[in-house]
Amino acid sequence: MDFLARATAVVGGTMVAIRRFGAPKVQAVGTAPTIPDAKRQGIMTLKMPTAKGWAPGHVPDTAPGLGVNAFASGLEHPRWIEVLPNGDVLVAESKEQPNPPKTLMDHAAQATMRRARAIGTSANRITLWRDTDGDGVAETREVFLERQNQPFGMALVGDTFYVGNTDGIVAFPYQEGQTTITAAGRRLVTFKPNGHWTRSLIVSPDGTSLYAGVGSLSNIGDQGMEAEEGRAAIWRLDLETEQAGIFASGLRNAVGMAWEPSTGTLWTVVNERDGLGDETPPDYLTSVREGGFYGWPYCYWGQTVDDRVPQDPALVARAITPDYALGGHTASLGLCWMPAGTLPGFPDGMVIGQHGSWNRSTLSGYRVVFVPFEGGKPSGPPRDILSGFLSDDEKTAYGRPVGVAIGADRKSLLVADDVGDIIWRVTAA
Repeated sequence: MDFLARATAVVGGTMVAIRRFGAPKVQAVGTAPTIPDAKRQGIMTLKMPTAKGWAPGHVPDTAPGLGVNAFASGLEHPRWIEVLPNGDVLVAESKEQPNPPKTLMDHAAQATMRRARAIGTSANRITLWRDTDGDGVAETREVFLERQNQPFGMALVGDTFYVGNTDGIVAFPYQEGQTTITAAGRRLVTFKPNGHWTRSLIVSPDGTSLYAGVGSLSNIGDQGMEAEEGRAAIWRLDLETEQAGIFASGLRNAVGMAWEPSTGTLWTVVNERDGLGDETPPDYLTSVREGGFYGWPYCYWGQTVDDRVPQDPALVARAITPDYALGGHTASLGLCWMPAGTLPGFPDGMVIGQHGSWNRSTLSGYRVVFVPFEGGKPSGPPRDILSGFLSDDEKTAYGRPVGVAIGADRKSLLVADDVGDIIWRVTAA
């Protein structure tokens, strides 16, 4: 099977070369993107750089006026960041644990993902990092919580700490300043694992509800919609009654979430479907309405029908067009609101960690971008905050950005890099 996987990967590489000739030259970005017509790929485009990491002294490129340093190093696939009120920084260290491959394409895809360090044995822990002297580098590391099931999202409400494991939300008792949780957790919500496995969490501004992103099992409902029940959605958990249900649906893989403070609106970044072209459809940033349906798997970017999928005309008719396109297959995962003045030269807006593509002829993402906001809405083109995670020939990834969070000093941005195994800290130069 290893030989067959390699052979399939060679075929996939040939398809990459062929598809480059007809690939769009402009990314589908912004509030009114130009999205190319869908082209069924048959054999999926399969292209991902080899994970290398950062050599000593090599750091990401920054926007003018910014500097970057390693806040924490030596992690094991850091994915998500939560900054506690006392300044402690929690990092979820976890990795996709794939099911046994069933097809030749599965073998090829998993071989590619392993080369990129995207799948394998998961650390299944949350570590705590503390910068005791305020110099922007963590001096102490503690294992805050271990033996979890692919932990990702984290949230603290009062004296309860919540973890988004791939199979559900678990609550733990917490006391301010503690560096390790040893008490048993209590399962509040159960989710189906596997597929898009990350479970991001965010607390409502009033502290009464917890929202969780639950991605789809498959690309376009490939195993039937019964298997997708409860997935491709954002859930809401009432923290008083502990009742949970779907808040919005049709979101193929909603990961990072953030609140826009002037309107109190929830926003998310969503990874769209594969197999229709380099820019078709684009990943996106969107506000999220209660009860809203965003198209997956039947359609995309409003009512553009995906004819690979058995249709539901009633759902297509009410599909909401997203607010802002982020380019095809950028794997936009991290999201946080950044107030004006946090970093010099940046107004109010959203920061997005783009993990980077694996399924297009010319790679996209592999950067941290900023989308400015005015009046509660995106108001201009994206700007790079960090780049340089990818070699010029697209063969090597020094890092891949994922989670983003504002530092405790409110004058810095923290970025999880799961290939570099680093938490980067971005500040004024």
